Amino acid sequence: MSAKAPSSHTPHIVFKFIVIGPTAVGKSSLLLQFTESYFHAEHETTVGVEFGTYLCEFDGQPVKLQIWDTAGQESFRAITRAYYRGAHGVLLVYDVTRRDSFDFLESWIEESRQNGERFATTLLVGNKCDLENGRHVSYDEGQAFAQQHGLLFLETSAKTALNVEEAFVKLARIVFDKYRKGLLSHALSSNESNQASLVLTSPAKQDNNAQKACCGE
Repeated sequence: MSAKAPSSHTPHIVFKFIVIGPTAVGKSSLLLQFTESYFHAEHETTVGVEFGTYLCEFDGQPVKLQIWDTAGQESFRAITRAYYRGAHGVLLVYDVTRRDSFDFLESWIEESRQNGERFATTLLVGNKCDLENGRHVSYDEGQAFAQQHGLLFLETSAKTALNVEEAFVKLARIVFDKYRKGLLSHALSSNESNQASLVLTSPAKQDNNAQKACCGE
C-alpha cells in the first residue's frame, strides 16, 4: 500500500476508533506501530488512555482517525468506558499466546455493546502471531469466534508490523463506506474534531506528532 498525503484543499472528516482488550496483549504496541512504525519491546502498561492520530484518504476524501488506546486493567475500566461514546470503530485485541486473554473476550464484547454506539464496527485482532511456537489460540478459533459474534477478524504482529496497517485501514475503509452510505449517525468534521479533542484528552497521554499518511484502497 503506497503512501499518499491527503489533499489540503478538501476538509477532512474524522472517525473515532477505540482499542480495547485485556492488559498486556499489545494494544499500545499496535497503536505505536501503526502511527509511528515503531516497536518497543518494553512498552509500559497503559494507565488510563493513550491517544494517536492517522491521516488517510479514501476515494479522494481526506480522513483523520482519532485512535484511543485504553487500559485493560479492571481498576481503569470505569474511566475507559467513557471512551466508547461516539466511537465509529472498535479494535478488540487478544494475545494468541495467552488463552486467558481469549477466554475473556465475551465480557469485552458485552461491555462494548452496552457502552458503545449501535453503528460501530468491531474488528477482532489476534496479536503476537509472530510467536508461533508459543501459540495457544489457533487462527481457526479466532476466526470462528469472530463469525459467531459478527465481528471482522485479523491476526497481527505489532513486533513485525504484519497486518497492523491492514487492520486499521481495513476498519477505516468499512467505516468510510458506511459514512458515505449515510449509515452512521454522525462523523466529526475537522473543526468538531479539534473541539472534541480538547474535551476528551484530559485523562489521556496525547501525542500530536503521531500522524502518518496512507492511501485507501
